[in-house]
Amino acid sequence: MNTSSPIRVLIIPGLHNSGDAHWQTWLQGQYKGAVRVNQQHWDRPDLDAWSARIGQVIARARPDSQWIAVAHSFGCLALAHYISSSARHQHESRSGIHAALMVAPADPIKFGLDHRLPQSGLGLASTVIGSENDPWMPLQRAQAWADRWGARFQNLGAAGHVNTESGYGPWPLARFKVDEMIRYLQRQHRLERAHPMEFSFAL
Repeated sequence: MNTSSPIRVLIIPGLHNSGDAHWQTWLQGQYKGAVRVNQQHWDRPDLDAWSARIGQVIARARPDSQWIAVAHSFGCLALAHYISSSARHQHESRSGIHAALMVAPADPIKFGLDHRLPQSGLGLASTVIGSENDPWMPLQRAQAWADRWGARFQNLGAAGHVNTESGYGPWPLARFKVDEMIRYLQRQHRLERAHPMEFSFAL
């Protein structure tokens, strides 16, 4: 891994995008070089199109960029699909994405997509944050998907869909999680530079 490779934040909103008051918009403003994945049709939950759009955005950046993806709602499903598809088609485990924070993922059953999402580990450091009263995903199913993907799981309590309507504008916990992932990647860089062998870590 090239220690000079930039670590960048990739914001992946859900349906209808994340507005100015949304925590994802606030978080994007916290990091220099952060990029948002803008979908052509925000009101159409098209898994293939949304997943492909992630790849298009990454392809426009420096090829050695290391991305920390921060997804919300349907964006989490698109991200998981993109990571899995990239691993199959390119024989890579991350295709530029090295860590992921997935907040309030939408239930794939609502879209008939549960069979199209990865059923095993994503192959990167990841955390899923769920809510006890999320109308888009029961807490138990959010935790089950986290387990399936090999991700850490955090129960945020009664937090609704963790969006603007639930009161989540500026959200220090999201920044803390991303900073934690940045430190993880930097630590991995130092260890890989000091040791020729391959290391594997989990946040």
